[in-house]
Amino acid sequence: MPSAYDIIKSTIQAGSVYYYYEKALKSPKQHNFIVININPSKDTVILLVCSSTQIDNTRRLRKHCPSETLVEITPNQYPGFSKRSIIDCNYVFEKSIDEIGDIHFRKKLQTKPVMGLRLVKKLRQGVMLSNQISNQIKALLQTD
Repeated sequence: MPSAYDIIKSTIQAGSVYYYYEKALKSPKQHNFIVININPSKDTVILLVCSSTQIDNTRRLRKHCPSETLVEITPNQYPGFSKRSIIDCNYVFEKSIDEIGDIHFRKKLQTKPVMGLRLVKKLRQGVMLSNQISNQIKALLQTD
């Protein structure tokens, strides 16, 4: 029987969307997290951005950031979302496949349909344009 790590390792890809509770957020609710790595199954660090339906609040909190770093996505663009959502590309969550596997093993992680690469590239671009993201994270998103 494959381990939770093996399941995540064999299925993770750019655009994988995981729905889970993240203790780093101040919200008690679960959120959707989108994998933005170019080749996450080979990377040691998984980079995730978080979606929120609190669009006006997110825009207000990030009014000092470039507008391209806030990406709105509708359910028509990504059917895994039931409501219009915003992804704040000014904050990237770093996880290992082990950590994601552990959340999956504890049955606290729901896998959503994979997000299309066109949207994922828009999220990566938002991260690259952010003045809040470290150069180390940006370097992981650059292609040769």
